[in-house]
Amino acid sequence: MSLERNLSVNFAGIQMKNPVTTASGTFGSGMEYGEFVDLNKLGAVTTKGVASVPWEGNGTPRICETYGGMLNAIGLQNPGIDVFIERDLPFLKQYDTKIIVNVCGRTPEDYVRVVERLSGEDVALLEINISCPNVKAGGIAFGQDPKQVEKITRQIKGAAKQPVMMKLSPNVTDITEMAKAAEAGGADAISLINTLTGMKIDVHRRTFALANRTGGLSGPAIKPVAVRMVYQAAHAVKIPVLGMGGIRNAEDALEFIMAGATMVAVGTYQFHHPTATTDVIRGMEQFMEENGVKDIRELIGCVE
Repeated sequence: MSLERNLSVNFAGIQMKNPVTTASGTFGSGMEYGEFVDLNKLGAVTTKGVASVPWEGNGTPRICETYGGMLNAIGLQNPGIDVFIERDLPFLKQYDTKIIVNVCGRTPEDYVRVVERLSGEDVALLEINISCPNVKAGGIAFGQDPKQVEKITRQIKGAAKQPVMMKLSPNVTDITEMAKAAEAGGADAISLINTLTGMKIDVHRRTFALANRTGGLSGPAIKPVAVRMVYQAAHAVKIPVLGMGGIRNAEDALEFIMAGATMVAVGTYQFHHPTATTDVIRGMEQFMEENGVKDIRELIGCVE
């Protein structure tokens, strides 16, 4: 007789049926994946970044493959909050899954406008992408300066009706400084890692593979860096952590959970294998059954 397994977790006060969601920017708002994945089975769906107005994104080419992953310089192309509320939210509400909206902006006011628009909507959690360049601070990303992290977190918390999760950039010297700054600003949770800055040169054309020159590296190549940063961040703060970066299967996901993540997000691997998220959930159940683990919470942060 198989053991009854509990995969549910409480994340920033929100009860999730399991700890698996999608990484922002890899799943759209779920419409593209609807025929491949039963969204009802996911703990949550995390949307692509949403801005206060439509963003066109960067010029092409803006995606290229690289060893163990990919580089992207999409530039957070999105149709803006109006289209998101009219088109995407009604689609997601049809499913028995929590909705996490990723929010992006170029100024603090941009973020606050989106957060205020979402205050009355059926959204469980807000994930704030602070890898956006802060126009007012000369273009440095919000997430690369702890004072900016704390300040923008506090501004968003002041406007938000839902719990706020700050998405941290790995392109920093000390990830624990950023995690502590987000917590000090009142964040309810943090998610990490976002992509690592990388570059690829096309030797045959003798030019950059991406029009933007640099892009965000994601995929299996970044997983060891991501696990290390999640471990460090989870031990630096008391708020829950959502871990991501190169997850392909249940074993990868469980590494993040054992390092201290309460939830995990599957991203780039979905492009290769659209059912990756539900495969991870099934794999977790199988691992728990084979190892006599009754509750997923037994595994969270079990590696000290």
